[in-house]
Amino acid sequence: MELNLKDKHVLITGGSKGIGYACAAAFLAEGARVSLVSRSLEHLEAARQRLGAAVAGSQDRIHLHAADLQDPQGASAALASAEAAFGAVDVLVNSAGAARRTPPEELNAQAWHDAMNAKFFTYVHMLDLVVKKMGARGQGAIVNVVGAGGKVASPIHMPGGAANAALMLVSAGMAAAYGPMGVRVNAVNPGATHTERLQSGMQATARMLNISEEEALAQATRKVPLGRLARPEEVADVVLFLASGRASYVTGVVLTMDGAATPMVV
Repeated sequence: MELNLKDKHVLITGGSKGIGYACAAAFLAEGARVSLVSRSLEHLEAARQRLGAAVAGSQDRIHLHAADLQDPQGASAALASAEAAFGAVDVLVNSAGAARRTPPEELNAQAWHDAMNAKFFTYVHMLDLVVKKMGARGQGAIVNVVGAGGKVASPIHMPGGAANAALMLVSAGMAAAYGPMGVRVNAVNPGATHTERLQSGMQATARMLNISEEEALAQATRKVPLGRLARPEEVADVVLFLASGRASYVTGVVLTMDGAATPMVV
């Protein structure tokens, strides 16, 4: 299927690792130009080396900018840097930030604030800037990689789940607000996925249930009817479709990718 992403400028937050990195590799393979944003320049440089080795001829189509997107000025500087490198952003993929999973007895007020800063505001600070520019141009696509914890409450993921639920509402609301201006906004909710972040979640579950991390992972896997957890590349494939012209009438959608671990119709 031709996705018509060649030469498109794709800005990916959280692009140095995990799902964001998998998205970067997939967009580069389609011929897109990719701007990666992450807090660590060291991690970004390592990602560029890996991407260059994985996707032949992609080095000149990769731009890097280190920024803390919890700071709105950091988001503004990152966007300006990306535009200076490759021009207007055609596609925004938000995948930066993760709220720490915490057993309920370890929660305090700061944990709730930290979760919103780490997940909600890192997305909204960039989303708000980009969607307005896309609306002024009359075109653009945004995909927010959120998380299934925003639909199904988990005792170890309440602050992060609350941030995810808020992001789902923002995604749907922005789709309605900017659809008349030619901008599509969608969200993808991965379940447990084999990324660097998975281990911290298993550690929190293990502490809460007083089991080993290995058993926590085994329990999480047993809950999935497909019999395995997702790979980052599988999530990236869905992100690419939603960002592409092949999804031209898909907007305001929140798509759960948890292998039917929680069967639901809403």
